[in-house]
Amino acid sequence: MRYDAEHRGKTREKILKEAASAIRARGPEGVGVAALMKQAGLTHGGFYAHFGSKDALVAEAIGVMFEEARNRFDWTLAEADPRAALDKYVGFYLSPLHRDARGRGCPVAALSGDMARLEPAARERFATGSTALAQRLGEALARHGIANAPAAGRSMLAELVGALLLSRTVTDPAESDAILADSAAAIRTRYRLEATR
Repeated sequence: MRYDAEHRGKTREKILKEAASAIRARGPEGVGVAALMKQAGLTHGGFYAHFGSKDALVAEAIGVMFEEARNRFDWTLAEADPRAALDKYVGFYLSPLHRDARGRGCPVAALSGDMARLEPAARERFATGSTALAQRLGEALARHGIANAPAAGRSMLAELVGALLLSRTVTDPAESDAILADSAAAIRTRYRLEATR
């Protein structure tokens, strides 16, 4: 049976969304094509009508992950007051909800440890996405009046990702929550965000 371009596009999008969620939760190596297609309600053989290889799927799914993160970021920073918007983003990023939502969380935190083992196309998508996220933070920090905003955006992203990753490694829930709360407080102080709270 032949499907029209719209159906093929929707099917491809469904596969990519399932792959993005699975890659965030289990890493690229933890995702098998057969299981992914079954989860998407499709046959294993149908995979190759959309992607040439698992590596191609991973690279495109990373792009989808960053697109989702960008949409969430833009929605969070849509407020007119950049200080309030940044405070809201820090609160979201360093929350127990984000820590525990590995299948929907930030792609930088989800994939940082896997980059060295991935193909060049996937690494390029990751680099493009993480650079764009740091730039968006820098732009918001510039509107807030922070000096050397591009460097501050890169630093803030590194601090957010590091704190989130560390909070995920701790087995004691109270200690994990403390890492998130202490890091959020330090970032808010460093970037003069605490006045909005």
